[in-house]
Amino acid sequence: MHHKLATNHLPSKPYTAGSVVPVRELHAGHKCEILRHLLLLSEEDRRLRFGTQTPDEVIHHYVDGLDFNRDTVFGSFDSGLNLIGMAHLAYLPKIKDQPRAAEFGVSVLSTGRGKGIGTALLARASVHSRNTRIETLFVHCLANNRAMMHLAQKAGMRVEYAYGDADAYLKLPPANPGTIVEEAANEQWADFDYALKENFKRSNDAWSWFLGKPLVRPT
Repeated sequence: MHHKLATNHLPSKPYTAGSVVPVRELHAGHKCEILRHLLLLSEEDRRLRFGTQTPDEVIHHYVDGLDFNRDTVFGSFDSGLNLIGMAHLAYLPKIKDQPRAAEFGVSVLSTGRGKGIGTALLARASVHSRNTRIETLFVHCLANNRAMMHLAQKAGMRVEYAYGDADAYLKLPPANPGTIVEEAANEQWADFDYALKENFKRSNDAWSWFLGKPLVRPT
């Protein structure tokens, strides 16, 4: 994990949520969904997400090593309750005389792109970071990861390039009552959205069984 942090010339404007895409905080019970999501990424998408070629066994090891007591993971589900996008907010070790920082990593399946899911995940992670006293949000990725660089620049991040890699930084202001309420409201809304999708899916499955039609599961 990259530990270099910039402390000067960082944008001061906070990145706040404004998307209609519901984003839930995930827990250890979602590991199967997280694993399935990552395994569905193409070879190129895996390279861009993890910075190197990433075979299945490495993804299995990554998911097994997720510590939900230390880091935070967010997800966005489609109408079939498939995890279409996920973000990992990893808290970096505290370094003397450096601001508290967290590293943001994100992946969105090809079927979910262009819908604002990556933007919503970054906005959710930014608000959560502020509420957990993180001062700098950090992204490290390959310089040719255009989607990530577009997302970072859209959020007002400062981007630095070196040796084929790119680092992006966003300075976050302290939490306030508004950010606390915003995060709670976003989580409550995302839970409600998930419950609606779950009920709709169960209803469809029941009608399919009643009518004798085979259930079609998304691949």
